[in-house]
Amino acid sequence: MSKKVALVLGSGGARGYAHIGVIEELQERGYEIGCIAGCSMGAVVGGIFAAGKLREYREWTESLDYLDVLRLLDVSFRLGAIRGERVFGRIQEIVGEVDIENLAIPFTAVATDLTNQQEIWFQEGCLHQAMRASAAIPSLFTPVIQGKRMLVDGGLLNPLPIVPVVSSHCDLIIAVNLNATNQNHYQLPVIERPAALKGRIDQLMTSLGSRLPSFRRKSEDETLLLAEQQRLADDIGPAAAPSRKEDDEPAPKSASGSRVAEFSGPASLLELVNQSFEVMQTSLAQYKIAGYPPDILINVPKRACRFFEFYKAPELIMLGRQIARDTLDKYESERG
Repeated sequence: MSKKVALVLGSGGARGYAHIGVIEELQERGYEIGCIAGCSMGAVVGGIFAAGKLREYREWTESLDYLDVLRLLDVSFRLGAIRGERVFGRIQEIVGEVDIENLAIPFTAVATDLTNQQEIWFQEGCLHQAMRASAAIPSLFTPVIQGKRMLVDGGLLNPLPIVPVVSSHCDLIIAVNLNATNQNHYQLPVIERPAALKGRIDQLMTSLGSRLPSFRRKSEDETLLLAEQQRLADDIGPAAAPSRKEDDEPAPKSASGSRVAEFSGPASLLELVNQSFEVMQTSLAQYKIAGYPPDILINVPKRACRFFEFYKAPELIMLGRQIARDTLDKYESERG
């Protein structure tokens, strides 16, 4: 069986952690990854893998709880909610200074040039800058300014960049789509973990209280801290809404006859923009798949998690591996 693959890693916010599980499953089965093209989180994971640092990156992401993610948010008031210096600074520490042309395997990061309204392929030059530009999600991360160009997330034009690997000399093209709408039987695994946010805030309160002269002052500072944490939490969106109860009225149907999800509108302008961005990416990804069908398509459901839930790395890595396992089992069995 052919084992050398060209791997395409799509855009999808926090769901990009699923790419790690896919890569691990491919390696365990003996597939050789001959080249990678990635967009947004796909470019980040793909670039880190090409640099040989995926294990270190996984360990770091799996160590992040909700409060860790909040603390990584360096809030900006210009062209994006987050500057991204803390997040990508840590990634740069993991990967180091490396140029794309010096990676062990060919790599392409796809970004969007807003100035010239075109798709940009990074196939040489600074890996860190390429990943940062490709993952500059509009409204969330500030753009990358490169000369006269303003670079943002490649998912704006090409959320599943298959074309860069079409001419590769690999046996198979495997694409990982993070915006699938037809995989509802897959659920995000439940991983029991302590209530890290509450526990760490309690520790902080205890430490703070030991330094303050009165209970009144402690109470005031506690209120201020919780208000600040809530403000940061609002920036990345509220907790997921509870699912509909079975005895509720059935959801209405669309013109095609399918059930329409109950309305639970975005709670902030940031979430509204990103929900709109995801709708656009879902449609564009289908066009890319139809135009250049990959040999194997691994579909990760869009509903697996929300765009902002970057503290769910362990669950998403496990889900990516599960879906890759099932997809590859089916592909391999059909070919004997």
